[in-house]
Amino acid sequence: MSNNMTEQIMSLPDLIRNEFDDLDSKIRNTFDFNEILSTKKIVITGCGDSYFAGLAAKLAFKTWARLPIEVASSLPAARYELPAELAGFPNNPMVIGISTSGGVSRTIEAINIANEMGAMTVALTGNVSSKLAKAANKTIDCSIPSYNPAPGVLSYQISLLSLYLIALHFAEVREQMTMQEADKLRAELKGSADLIEATIEKNAPIIKELSETLKTHHNFHFVGDGPNYGTALFSAAKVIESSGRYAAGQDTEEWVHLEYFTSVDSDIPTFVISPGYRGHNLLAEIIPPMKRVGRIVIAITPENDTSVAPHADYHLPVVGKISEIISPFVYQVAGNLFGAYLADATGASFFCSDVEAYQKNDDIRNSSIVTLQDIKKTS
Repeated sequence: MSNNMTEQIMSLPDLIRNEFDDLDSKIRNTFDFNEILSTKKIVITGCGDSYFAGLAAKLAFKTWARLPIEVASSLPAARYELPAELAGFPNNPMVIGISTSGGVSRTIEAINIANEMGAMTVALTGNVSSKLAKAANKTIDCSIPSYNPAPGVLSYQISLLSLYLIALHFAEVREQMTMQEADKLRAELKGSADLIEATIEKNAPIIKELSETLKTHHNFHFVGDGPNYGTALFSAAKVIESSGRYAAGQDTEEWVHLEYFTSVDSDIPTFVISPGYRGHNLLAEIIPPMKRVGRIVIAITPENDTSVAPHADYHLPVVGKISEIISPFVYQVAGNLFGAYLADATGASFFCSDVEAYQKNDDIRNSSIVTLQDIKKTS
C-alpha cells in the first residue's frame, strides 16, 4: 500500500539524480565572486521545514566556507535578530530566506527587514513569481516535480541540497578548499541517492511493521545532535503533519536534562538519530537511562553500528557511510517513512484535513507584515 507521502519518499533518489547538476549550475550563476568575497556573515531564516534545513546545513557553512552563520526561524529573525544586527559592511549580512511556496508572511517580513537594513537578500523558493522572490535581491529556483498533497519531503530535500551547494561554492571562491575537494563532496552528495534508495528498501518493511506496533501511542520523541538536531526536528514535524500525533525533536544532551523526567506516558517511543560521529558515544551512554525510565528506543544509526543499535528496542539501519556534515541528507529517511506509515496505521488524514476546523489554513500567508520602522516604534 502506498500513500502520497510514501510516493514522495520513494522518489527522493531520482530527485537528487535529476536535479543535482541543474541546481548546482543555478547556484554558481547566482553569485559573482565579489559578492561572495565581500560576504562577512550569513543568516539563514525560514519557518518549519525551511528552518530545520538551515539548522541541518549550518555546520557546512562553518566548516567548509569558514563563515560566521546564524540560523533563526522567521519571527525571531525578522523582529529580534536582524534589527539588532550591525552590518558594518555594504550588503551585509547575506540573508537567505527559504520558503517553498514563497508566500509565508514571516519569511517575507524577514527579507523585507533585511532589505531595509541594506543586507544582501536571497530567496530559496519553488515559486519564482512569489512575494518572497520579488522581495529578495536574488532568487534561486528550487522548484520540484509536482506531487499530490502530503507533508513535504521533496521540498525539504531540495532546500537542504541548495544550502549544501551554496556552502561548497562559497568555500571554493573563498579558497577554503580546492576545486578537487569541493567536487569530491559534490560527488558524495549526488551519490547519496544510492544510499537513500538502499536505506528505503531495507527499512520500508521494518518501519511499516513498527508503525502498526506503535499506532496506539500519541506522543513521540526524536533525538539528535549537531547537524542531525535539524533531522530530529524535521522527523517530528512529519509525524505531526502526517498523523496528528504529538511529536517533538530534541538535542541529545538536552533530552537528558528535560524529557528524561517525563513520567506521564513513560513508554514514549523515542527515536535516536546518529550517523556514528561526535555525538555517538553520548547517545550510547543515555540508552540505558532511556530504557530504565520506560522509553521504547528506536535507533536510526549505521547498519554496522555496535554501540547504540544493540541496546535499542528497534534498529532502523542506514545503509552505507556518509560524512557527518551531510548526513542529514540521508538520515531523515527513516523518520519520514515512519510518519507516512503511521498515517496508514492510524487511518489519519494528512494535516488533519478531515477535521473541519483544520481545513482553512491560510493563516501563515495572510498574517500582517511589519516593517523595521514598526519594530523600532515598539522597542
